[in-house]
Amino acid sequence: MSYLALARKWRPGTFGDLVGQSHVVKALTNSLESDRVHHAYLFSGTRGVGKTTVARIFAKALNCEQGVVAEPCGECGACVSIDEGRFVDLIEVDAASRTKVDDTRELLENVQYAPTSGRFKVYLIDEVHMLSNSSFNALLKTLEEPPPHVKFLLATTDPHKLPVTVLSRCLQFNLKRLPTTSICDRMAMICDSEGLSAEPAALLKLARAASGSMRDALSLLDQGLVFGGNQLTDQDAVEMLGSLDQEHISNLLRALAAGDAATLTQTIRSLEELVPDYTSVLAELATALQQIAVIQLAGIEALDPDMDSESLAEFADQFGKEEVQLYYEIACAGRRDLTLAPEPALGFEMCMLRMLAFAPGGTTAAPAGTAAPAATPKKKAPNIATDPAPAAAAPSSAPAAPAAPEATAPESAPPAQRAVTPDGWLALVQELKLSGMAGQLARNCALLTHEAGRIVLTVDEDNSHLLTANIQSRLQDALQEHFGGELSLTIDVKADAPVDSVAKRAADEEQDKLNEARAAIQTDPNVQGLVELFDASVDDDSIAPSTE
Repeated sequence: MSYLALARKWRPGTFGDLVGQSHVVKALTNSLESDRVHHAYLFSGTRGVGKTTVARIFAKALNCEQGVVAEPCGECGACVSIDEGRFVDLIEVDAASRTKVDDTRELLENVQYAPTSGRFKVYLIDEVHMLSNSSFNALLKTLEEPPPHVKFLLATTDPHKLPVTVLSRCLQFNLKRLPTTSICDRMAMICDSEGLSAEPAALLKLARAASGSMRDALSLLDQGLVFGGNQLTDQDAVEMLGSLDQEHISNLLRALAAGDAATLTQTIRSLEELVPDYTSVLAELATALQQIAVIQLAGIEALDPDMDSESLAEFADQFGKEEVQLYYEIACAGRRDLTLAPEPALGFEMCMLRMLAFAPGGTTAAPAGTAAPAATPKKKAPNIATDPAPAAAAPSSAPAAPAAPEATAPESAPPAQRAVTPDGWLALVQELKLSGMAGQLARNCALLTHEAGRIVLTVDEDNSHLLTANIQSRLQDALQEHFGGELSLTIDVKADAPVDSVAKRAADEEQDKLNEARAAIQTDPNVQGLVELFDASVDDDSIAPSTE
């Protein structure tokens, strides 16, 4: 005997066997029991959720020899013939292969004739959205007023492609994607009935990969049982699906949480040995980040019960909310751009490094095998407070400000005790090299006081939205790391005048350059000659300073 696929062998034969479509079953059974059967039904939904199956069960309920009942007996001649696909009064049509109007007219030629052996003549048109406009027009009149012995059952994955004139003539039922737990339970029941061995973790992976489709899940189960020799282990499911063990995703998240580029690159190298599908890796990473965001904002109770809640709860405490949102966006964009990379592995690695480079904390570790950051020479901005070098060693176009008394602290004093002047704060901001929102806050702040392990800053009212607890905490951590000791940070909002900050000075310099550029254009003899010759004017908004 030839083998029958599980998806065909275990296709539900009654409404009671259907999984996850109780809203459709309730409506259909009520209509059958109350003898209020419409002449046209439309079943829509994604692939493999039971559209054609529901239509066949409904056809059996209409033609069962026991009468029009909600639960067909499954044993009479009509029920058996429908199950075996040889019932002459059930006309199944694949609209994808019969799209022309001539095919539709030929189909409707026999509508007027009475059923051969059944109670009703049932037309089951699958993928009905594939019919041409002419075919729909040919179908409309019959669909609206068919003979009393004819019922139309339409199935489609794209109901929005159907004309409104067709939709208005049908009772519409949308079949839902099946929950992962329902698919798992169904596969476990089938394995028990078939005497097959399958680990629950393996079934869970197959159910997730099916994306709500029972038919896809049973096809994957068939494939898994062949792969494992009539038994399915968790490792077999991982290898067959080409997915990664969750531990690899956790390792990537740990490296991101630590901001450790060396560990991150080592983890990526270990992934290369498995030759994974990097698009799937980014998809799994994005899924984990989405679940972490749910925990952070709605609590662990709102988490999908099929997810590993314990490990994700751990990461929810390690990541900031803005970090999770940023990493999720980068992972999704990385999936889209992966085909543009020279190699998928390089594109994946660049995507992960981009997460570190744009992390709100802005701190990354040096890659393995390179010198420590302290050993790398850096061009250091002068700091009046912490670099007490003679003024002649750093010439400046602006006159040197007189040294504040607190700036003359001995060089031997601990960094945490060296006071910073307001001008010294502006240079210190450049040294902190903060990125993201914390960097924006530092650039828009000015120093009021720094004494006895306490720093008081001020920010103008226009930038007060940066004063969130998380951003302020990151700035305080960076200052504590710089000064090498504990300190408290207070930031006041100044409403009456702009704050003399790094951002304001940069904006003033940019405005000065723009004014100089406009003055140079306005006084240029050639420009003045053109203005006089053509009675023209200079558009100041089109002038920009030179970037050279």
